[in-house]
Amino acid sequence: MSLKLTILGCHSATPRTFAHPTSQYLEINNRSFLIDCGEGTQVQLRTYKIKFSKINHIFISHLHGDHFFGLVGLLSTFNLYNRENELHIFGPKGIKEIITLQLKLSKSWTKYPLLFHELEKTESELIFEDEKVIVKTIPLKHRVYTNGFLFQEKPPVYKHLNVKAIANYPEIEICHYHNIKKGLDFTCNDGTLIDNSLLTIPHNKPLSYAYCSDTAYHPDIVPIIKGADLLYHESTFLVDKQDLANTTMHSTAKEAAQIAQLANVKMLLLGHYSSRYKDINRFQKEAAAVFENSHLTEEGKVFHLKS
Repeated sequence: MSLKLTILGCHSATPRTFAHPTSQYLEINNRSFLIDCGEGTQVQLRTYKIKFSKINHIFISHLHGDHFFGLVGLLSTFNLYNRENELHIFGPKGIKEIITLQLKLSKSWTKYPLLFHELEKTESELIFEDEKVIVKTIPLKHRVYTNGFLFQEKPPVYKHLNVKAIANYPEIEICHYHNIKKGLDFTCNDGTLIDNSLLTIPHNKPLSYAYCSDTAYHPDIVPIIKGADLLYHESTFLVDKQDLANTTMHSTAKEAAQIAQLANVKMLLLGHYSSRYKDINRFQKEAAAVFENSHLTEEGKVFHLKS
């Protein structure tokens, strides 16, 4: 099981020549997801050699421009490349109206199926599930309706056989393997019950990634993200701008670290830095004073976890 996160953009809304607004590309348990789509995301995908064809699900946290203004351009480019696979977009109610109006007025209707999944609930909900991954919303506290997203691997349906252990029981034949992989115990001819744990190798722990986009300090999310292997939490400001963070409903690096600590996550990633700060290393220093395993996101940086 593995989780690989590529940072495409990690700065706030103010445009700069050397920085890009929020977007991330997540590969988890052999599934691929695009998370937020600020301006220039498609260029960043090209820069870091991520194939457009691998993106079938896009998750938009909220309808502020630095998180979705790159979306219509990406959809149009998919059209230019004669995409045929359906594309699913998850985002706040209203995203369908915004995108379809842009496509309508520019006469750029997609030739591929474009499926919108609009969100409006204020409590966490399951919004995606297949045999490999589930995705839940993380309701956040911002100036507009905003969700983060929790991506979780599903444990394998079948266990791995412990072939060496099985060899100690001659009565176990190949025809029994399927039931053992399903988790069933084995009963010998004399009635002895062999516990399944003696015949199989334990699964690696499923990995999880919690993405918390723009939000004020909001401890209500802690039960949802508890124990996540990787947490991205916005940190627009440092404590020197606490009043501004409160006014704009953003978080400081210290507050992001406090959430990480309360949720007992394994690793914290910081991002969405305000252009007021020339040295982003200050964000890491402030967070690490509260939560030691804090790291900066930067364009092109990859975080790779394996269980």
